[in-house]
Amino acid sequence: MTWTLLATAAGLAMLYFGGDSLIRGASTLAARLGVSSLSIGLTVVAFGTSAPELVVSLDAALAGANDISVGNVVGSNIANIALILGLAALLRPALVEAKVVRIDTPIMIVASLALIGILANGTVSRVEGCILLTCLVAYIVFTFRQVRREPAAVREEFASVAPGAPSPTWVSMLFVLAGLVLLIAGGHMLVNAVVDLATALGISQAATGLTIVAIGTSLPEFATSVLAALRNQGDIAVGNIVGSNIFNILGILGVTAAVQPLHLGGITWFDLGAMVALACALWLMLVSSRQLGRTEGALLLASFITYTTWLLAA
Repeated sequence: MTWTLLATAAGLAMLYFGGDSLIRGASTLAARLGVSSLSIGLTVVAFGTSAPELVVSLDAALAGANDISVGNVVGSNIANIALILGLAALLRPALVEAKVVRIDTPIMIVASLALIGILANGTVSRVEGCILLTCLVAYIVFTFRQVRREPAAVREEFASVAPGAPSPTWVSMLFVLAGLVLLIAGGHMLVNAVVDLATALGISQAATGLTIVAIGTSLPEFATSVLAALRNQGDIAVGNIVGSNIFNILGILGVTAAVQPLHLGGITWFDLGAMVALACALWLMLVSSRQLGRTEGALLLASFITYTTWLLAA
């Protein structure tokens, strides 16, 4: 049991630092290629913070642990909104000015509903995985076109946290390579440890994937969004979460299902419904006031505590 806990902690640490290294390297490479800081913030960073979810879900699927693979994505999307944005808004209300962020929120809802439709028969086939990946490419193209319409104030906000002078290409590639190595090793270690932990504690793999694994793989999103909120950069805090959630569904499940078809397993319709409900709640909050205040943050955090308590007690 002690070894299992240590392996879980080590796996999470490797995923966190691997994701951070990957983001640093990919961001500087993108800057060197002339990609705008706004585009980097809404795509490279948002998708990079989801790298741990990708590695864990793919590793779990190949190991036959479908509950962890699907539960990781669903649970991460729930944790990203309810836990991370809830805490970020409690620390400092997040004002969202970027139009693309508010537009992307309905896209996140549509992607969530599409996932429910795909899982209606209990599986995600290779063909459906490829369709999800095609939708991801379309989303990236759409985002790059939308960023051109953002006001100067939003561009400056993202520029303030963009990479400085681009590092030499070999240094950036080294960061990317180191990040990938850490992610793969950490993901494999975490999946094996969590399966053992679930067995030892008598918790289902689905519940473990929806909670421990999901929260652990969301650490990069937590660090990015909470720091952005403390710096009064609401667009980055919310944009990172929304972009990550879209990538979780279209990219992670797309890649994973294309490699290894997935089954719903122990993930229930209530879990999927909670994911959609939170996405809709976030959209309503942004549409009504263009900000997440402390009241909204408290409501989101309370919903996460309620959901997690129900899940572990069931």
